[in-house]
Amino acid sequence: MMQTDLKQLMFGKDNLEKINSTLEDGGLILYPTDTIWGIGCDATNPEAVQKIFDLKKRPNDKPFVLLVDSIEMLKEYIEHIHPRIETLLLHHVKPVTMIYDQAKNLPPISHAKNGSVAIRVVMDSFCKVIISQFGKPLVATSANVSDFPFPANFGGISSDIFTGVDYVVKWKQSEKKLNEPSVIARLNDKNELEFLRE
Repeated sequence: MMQTDLKQLMFGKDNLEKINSTLEDGGLILYPTDTIWGIGCDATNPEAVQKIFDLKKRPNDKPFVLLVDSIEMLKEYIEHIHPRIETLLLHHVKPVTMIYDQAKNLPPISHAKNGSVAIRVVMDSFCKVIISQFGKPLVATSANVSDFPFPANFGGISSDIFTGVDYVVKWKQSEKKLNEPSVIARLNDKNELEFLRE
C-alpha cells in the first residue's frame, strides 16, 4: 500500500497531524508498532524519553528499541553498518531489531552506556508513515509497566499506560491477532550474526 493511500485510509480514523504535533511537543503516543503495541516518543528528546522510563517504572540503564523508516535514516544514527547487516535488513521477512556498536546523533538516554543502540527498520506501512512524517527515530517499547507481561494486542493494555500517554492511536485497535516482539540480533566479534531473541 502506498503511503498516500494509507494516509487517505487513515483520514477520519486517526489524526496524523495530531500524532506528529504530540511527538514534536515531547509527548508520548500509544501506537501499534510493526510488532506489538508500544509507547513512543521522539528518540532525540531526552525529556520525552525520560517520561517513558518513568511511566514504565524502568531503570534508565535499560535503553529502549528505536524505530526508523529506512536504512537511509538508520545511517544517520549509527557510526557504521556492516554489509552483512544491510543485506539481512533488505531480505529478512520478519521484523528484526539489530544492536549496533556505536550510536550517533542521539542523546545518552537513548542508547546504552557503552554507546550501543538497538534499532529496527520498520516494514509496516503505518509505522513508516508516522516516522517519515516526523523525520526522526521513535522510541518503541512495549506498552506495559516493567515486569508485567507485554500486551499481545490493544485489549491487553492496562489503564496505567492509557492515562500516562498524550495520544492513543486509533489504528488497529480492533485487531484481535496476538502479536510477538521482534527478533533481536547483532554481529559478534567474528562478524557473524548472533540472534539474541528469535
